[in-house]
Amino acid sequence: MPGTIYARTSAALFIGAMALAACEDRGAGSGDTGIALEARSASPGSPGPAAGPAVVLSDANILYRIDAANRADSAAGTLAATKGTSSDVRQFGTRMARDHHGLRTQAQALTTRLAITPSPPAGDATQAGIDRAMAMLNGAGRGRDFDKAYIDHEVAYHKTLLETLIAGMNSAQSAELKNLIQKAAPVVQGHLDLAQSVQSALR
Repeated sequence: MPGTIYARTSAALFIGAMALAACEDRGAGSGDTGIALEARSASPGSPGPAAGPAVVLSDANILYRIDAANRADSAAGTLAATKGTSSDVRQFGTRMARDHHGLRTQAQALTTRLAITPSPPAGDATQAGIDRAMAMLNGAGRGRDFDKAYIDHEVAYHKTLLETLIAGMNSAQSAELKNLIQKAAPVVQGHLDLAQSVQSALR
């Protein structure tokens, strides 16, 4: 089963990359990515925008949310790698810790290169949501209850993270930041597809 699940991820990454390339080609030279965002209610602990009108984010806001998302999911993955019971959940957690650490390192390098200080948008509840999610996971006990709580969280979390990346793509001023998001989005989509596969296996 783990081999099948991980094989699907490679295909998902390829499909996601092709979809992003198509969007980029359609909007080339226009300054518009062609991706619309409607803000939706974020799930508890998710890094995405709260309900309400769409917010135009500064590059500092985008980098703040990206960093928070990567930091949070790396920590949650580390917890799942040790606390999970299912081998699929433990492997998924290990992968999240590794992948999101890598994505965070790339974003931090860009932040330094652009000389930007990440800052949250006004009224942002990202950190409060992360704190609630970690408290929920730490209090979820062990065994199947933890496995289900973690993977359900990861499915909702990665859906919202994709919204955050779309919002960032629409708002980003820096071409380098747009490029970072374009590279990260297929990875996040692959994580979502994998999380949904693990979620189905746990039912």
